[in-house]
Amino acid sequence: MKRCAWVPDADPKYVAYHDDEWGVPSRDERHLFEMFTLEGAQAGLSWSTILRKREGYRNAFANFDAAKVARFSTQDVERLLADPEIVRNRLKVESTVNNAQRILELDNLSDYLWSFVDGEPLVNRWRKLGEVPAETAESNAMSKDLKKRGFRFVGPTVCYAFMQACGLVNDHTVDCFRYGEV
Repeated sequence: MKRCAWVPDADPKYVAYHDDEWGVPSRDERHLFEMFTLEGAQAGLSWSTILRKREGYRNAFANFDAAKVARFSTQDVERLLADPEIVRNRLKVESTVNNAQRILELDNLSDYLWSFVDGEPLVNRWRKLGEVPAETAESNAMSKDLKKRGFRFVGPTVCYAFMQACGLVNDHTVDCFRYGEV
């Protein structure tokens, strides 16, 4: 079974993530918030590190219930900064609370995010990993608008990684068995 070249076969969590989740179109608000948080947390780290800490993130951030996370206090942030199950970076933890508050200001997170691709996944036809961009016009537009709304850790590269993860774009290489499935 041929996978995208970036998937390390030796890491079962990574393989399962690629095979079952990455690139599958998602409109679930909780999942979208989770993936935005994880993509932001990954900045400067490896994705396998974040995958290993994913359950810790779910526990720490109320299973990504934006209404609950938006009410986290300064004491909650301090508690999270002592939690070894997540990345203990103050800016990243505080950005998750801030982003939950910003989400509550939107009418509908899913509709908002999907509007950057006109409601339908963009299907690319990459043959090699080297062809896949780190950012696009769509991820730049998303990043600018999110920042204007007060979101944090949402640069164009983070936004593009999020778009790939949640199926707003299909960036499986054409020889990957998942390309046609998603």
